[in-house]
Amino acid sequence: MKKILLLGDEAIAQGAIDAGLSGVYAYPGTPSTEIMEFIQGSKEAKELGIRALWSANEKTAMESAIGMSYAGKRSLVCMKHVGVNVAADPFINSAVTGVNGGMVVLAADDPSMHSSQNEQDSRTYAKFALIPLLEPSNQQEAYDMARYAFDLSEKIGTPVMLRVTTRLAHSRAGVVCTDKRQQNALALPSNLRQFVLLPAIARRQYKQLLEKQAVMEQDSNESGFNKYFEGTDKKLGIIACGLSYNYLKENYNNETIPYPVLKISQYPLPIAMIQKIYDECDEILVMEEGYPIVEELLKGLLATGKPIHGRLDGTLPRDGELNPNIAAKAVGRPFEVGVPIPELVQARPPKLCDGCPHWDSFRALNEAMSQYEKGRVFGDIGCYTLSATPPLNSINSTVDMGASITMAIGASEAGLYPAVACIGDSTFTHSGMTGLLDAVNNNNNIVVMILDNSTTGMTGGQKSSAEGRLESICKGIGVDPDHVRVIKPLPNQHEINVQVIKEELAYEGVSVIIPRRECIQTLSRKMRAKKAAENK
Repeated sequence: MKKILLLGDEAIAQGAIDAGLSGVYAYPGTPSTEIMEFIQGSKEAKELGIRALWSANEKTAMESAIGMSYAGKRSLVCMKHVGVNVAADPFINSAVTGVNGGMVVLAADDPSMHSSQNEQDSRTYAKFALIPLLEPSNQQEAYDMARYAFDLSEKIGTPVMLRVTTRLAHSRAGVVCTDKRQQNALALPSNLRQFVLLPAIARRQYKQLLEKQAVMEQDSNESGFNKYFEGTDKKLGIIACGLSYNYLKENYNNETIPYPVLKISQYPLPIAMIQKIYDECDEILVMEEGYPIVEELLKGLLATGKPIHGRLDGTLPRDGELNPNIAAKAVGRPFEVGVPIPELVQARPPKLCDGCPHWDSFRALNEAMSQYEKGRVFGDIGCYTLSATPPLNSINSTVDMGASITMAIGASEAGLYPAVACIGDSTFTHSGMTGLLDAVNNNNNIVVMILDNSTTGMTGGQKSSAEGRLESICKGIGVDPDHVRVIKPLPNQHEINVQVIKEELAYEGVSVIIPRRECIQTLSRKMRAKKAAENK
């Protein structure tokens, strides 16, 4: 056994490799991206023939993982919390089909919205789907749980969700790696109708899923990841879920926590252990990252009058991620407040990189749109979302992946002309193509700008599924070839670009403009790599 320094994401990746993983599928999204990147860069994974592929979106990634499980192999699918929304259809149904080879669904949540549109808690999805969920409290548990999750999946016969949050995903600690397991042999399901969700089959298998709930709960009560720590002061009992257990421990250093503590890292909730701490203590404090899920469940399960504190009653903040100081305040421990952030830093918003092609794309769009009333440009998820801020102030919406095109459709049908959609090349193949098909079928009067920087830039420069295919995709969907225009977003092309945009704004129908220039970051990396190779 060896100990290595790993991010939480990397610990999960190594744990999956050591558990006999055969394939991992994902769409890049912070804070989950490093799992796929670690496996793609692993010499060991390459030698083992592990498939490690970026998918067009989370739904296709989920379905590929289900396919590998169908063939008897162990599969991992990774996404950030809002990606679970995209994958929800196959995810929920995979609980009913069950698995053949073990399948783990990694959901990386982002409390405090460091790089996300919302704070949703993926534990709700596991509860909704009626499958087990594991929530590590540190990097070692992240590694151990990745290994254990595949065994649990094959034991229960369902997918298992592994949920982490930003702070654990992106912090490092020493991790002890254990023995490696061989990959499963190719083996089709013993019941070849298991994955055929015709109503008659689905009804029967849903009943079987319900019957498994008692086994899942028993596993939680017996799990080594759920631990009950006795305490001498029964005035307060603390339930600490996942990473919040670490925040609690940080406030006591080498001291013994005086209160009974129940650490929860495996769901469904260990009801027997919860009943024990509730019966022993005068009041309960629930510490959890994300929604007050456990707190709400306790108030329903144990509604006998004892106070239950947490996010709902204001003991902990209702939004944002927890931290050691918040935990200290909740348990009455002293804590130190650091030096305030300098005003200069506080007031410095994020911006597009210097030299980014999006600067020139939006400057041209702004000039072309200057003759119209403001509020007509719909944006999407990507680096270019920063064009909503000064000095560009270009886009007027950012809701979810692909929404720019479909929102432009709705606005145009309400009578808003012109209506412009701005979407990145990777986001377009993720979930924009179907919207463009709707626009073609409806012959909507919209202009779609597909900002092609030849990469998935916001998450670190992963390969874009659209690379080299944008024009053929748009034409294949049905856009008039005369109105699929490619421009070069450069300062010396500004006047030409403005004229092209004006022409398409005047066109009554669906038009697509593709500003194409490589991301400055990926280009810089290529140039540095080339220079390094030449200097060897």
